[in-house]
Amino acid sequence: MPRLPLRPSLLSPPSPSLSLLPFHLTLLSKSSPFRITKTPLVYSTYRHYPVRLSSVAPVVAEAVTGAEDDEKDEEEERNFVEVGYISSAHGLKGEVRVMPSTDFPELRFGEPGRRWLRTRVAGKELISELELTGGRGHPGQKSWIISFSGIDTVDEARQIVGSTILVRERDRPELEEGDFYTLDLVGMRVVLKDTGKLVGTVTNVFNFGAGDLLQVMLTTVDDKNHSSTSNLDTSSGQHIWIPFVEAIVPDVDMDTREMLITPPKGLLELNVRSDVRTKKERRLMEWKQKKKLQQRLIAAKKVLSEIGQKHVLEGLRFGEKNQKTSLAKQIASIDFKLFQLAIQSINKPFDSCSLSEYKDTNSPELLKNAIKISRHNLIIFESEGRDNLNYEVYKLGVQLLAKSKAAIVLFANEKNCAGKGLDTDLVRTESMVNQFQKFLRDFNKLFKVEGHDKTVPFILISSDPEIESCKECLLENDYFGLNSERVWVLEEEKLPIVSISTAQSGNQILLKSPWEILQAPIGSGGIFNLLSSLKINDVLNKMGVEYVQLCSLDNQSAFGNPLFFGLVSSRNADVGVKISETTGLEDHFDMIFSMKHINKICKEINKLRFHALPEQHEHVIKQADNEFITVNAETPNSYHLHCSLYGFLNTCSLENMCVMQVLD
Repeated sequence: MPRLPLRPSLLSPPSPSLSLLPFHLTLLSKSSPFRITKTPLVYSTYRHYPVRLSSVAPVVAEAVTGAEDDEKDEEEERNFVEVGYISSAHGLKGEVRVMPSTDFPELRFGEPGRRWLRTRVAGKELISELELTGGRGHPGQKSWIISFSGIDTVDEARQIVGSTILVRERDRPELEEGDFYTLDLVGMRVVLKDTGKLVGTVTNVFNFGAGDLLQVMLTTVDDKNHSSTSNLDTSSGQHIWIPFVEAIVPDVDMDTREMLITPPKGLLELNVRSDVRTKKERRLMEWKQKKKLQQRLIAAKKVLSEIGQKHVLEGLRFGEKNQKTSLAKQIASIDFKLFQLAIQSINKPFDSCSLSEYKDTNSPELLKNAIKISRHNLIIFESEGRDNLNYEVYKLGVQLLAKSKAAIVLFANEKNCAGKGLDTDLVRTESMVNQFQKFLRDFNKLFKVEGHDKTVPFILISSDPEIESCKECLLENDYFGLNSERVWVLEEEKLPIVSISTAQSGNQILLKSPWEILQAPIGSGGIFNLLSSLKINDVLNKMGVEYVQLCSLDNQSAFGNPLFFGLVSSRNADVGVKISETTGLEDHFDMIFSMKHINKICKEINKLRFHALPEQHEHVIKQADNEFITVNAETPNSYHLHCSLYGFLNTCSLENMCVMQVLD
């Protein structure tokens, strides 16, 4: 019987940070491009983006946690289900605000009855029983307002802020056929359907926005008795990642605790951990990584204190362990040099850096080195351009690409793709992936015609959760002929959103909850900081790359076009700009920089030009001990720190710049 589309787990642990690795070491998940549902958005306290129904095999949010109960000894009486946490007091009558971590908020918070609170006091975990008297959804927010019997004042409500709300495991709703709870999948055997060979055991389930991933510990052979075993300790042994989708996991048998898989060719071999280090060596490496995180956190705490942002640290003092860990990772990941540089832009006048204004100001000089070509001829140039005056320029570009002296950086998210303006996140993501797929397929066809074995370095920068769909697209299409060793998939860089300064305080980092920092992508200008901070520019230098195309994912981009590369090289230019009907739009850009000029920019990252964009953001502020209240804004109350790639045009003289003007 075919499985029904299922909901992703809201209690899947946060995903490992993989976006900074070359693609051949990253993990994949899958979401069907053909199924769209009308299920309302639900939010997780452990992840920072909404999830929707899809044809992946999801796991329903309500994970089981064990707790001691002195009154009853039965095992089922000691097991609880986490359904939410209390984030703040609400009003003056003892009500509290709850952030759900369940797919059944109406049942858990709207129906009166017994609930349990888990609170940590002096390092000890205490569980107490309370009577829920009523609850209602908070209009326009992803939270609930509830009340308990015996808690009638704001002071009493403040005492339970930070507590986790629990229900009995035995009270979990019955699921429809094909639906699963996260914990029910852990420990299941994973078997190849075609051969019956045991692959391993599910040790965890992670959600990457587009769907769920099974973490599977590979089966090993015990040398003493030659029996197959699998280790549930994820810190030892090898593990792989399997997208939990119907096409790959067609059969799940809860009675036998076994799932059959039909993985595409190369999937299992591709994402097996490549190192052969011993268990001791891996644990030592993990200890070192943990130590580095602690050191970064210590340094980050010091910086936050020095720049007047100590309020960000409040969430480290209370709440659940995973909430505090999540906040610690967010704090440690902030690029404070970049953040302080961006903050300085708030009080400075902003000089517009749009391409259209730059062109209007410098039009005569800029167009001296320009070539004009119709969009039609640009697309079919490789087959019909041999009699064209620019054919020699085209051939020069082909040679650069074929000899790996050119690289491509593609900036891909739904804002600059064909999916902009569509109704749902799923549709926009699929539209973006389709456009991405078309770009690389056309690029592949071009070089098949030319007869070259290309190894062009390729860097994809995308936002979360779109990034996972792009990774999967690369895998399913065998990298479109690209060398996987020369492919990077990076997450778009973000910076905290800050408040508009008032007489009482300066620009404060805003919090979505006590354990979540409000952040936003810094824009296309962040490309250079990524290349510099990850030392990718150094790798490109060693590869002998001479020119790098930086382009957005949209129909106007001349992605990997040899004529564009040939033009910049033939003019010995440091910067080449493609001008078309989308010129001047921030989300649309297409430029080629020489590696010499990129190296210069990367050495002068402190000269990045930011623009503080006024925006409205709901956030929380602390009122008293562990009490946070939500602030709703009707007017702009914050700044999004933004950096545009167009701001780098002034780093190059007009004499060292050329233009390809595409006519419609």
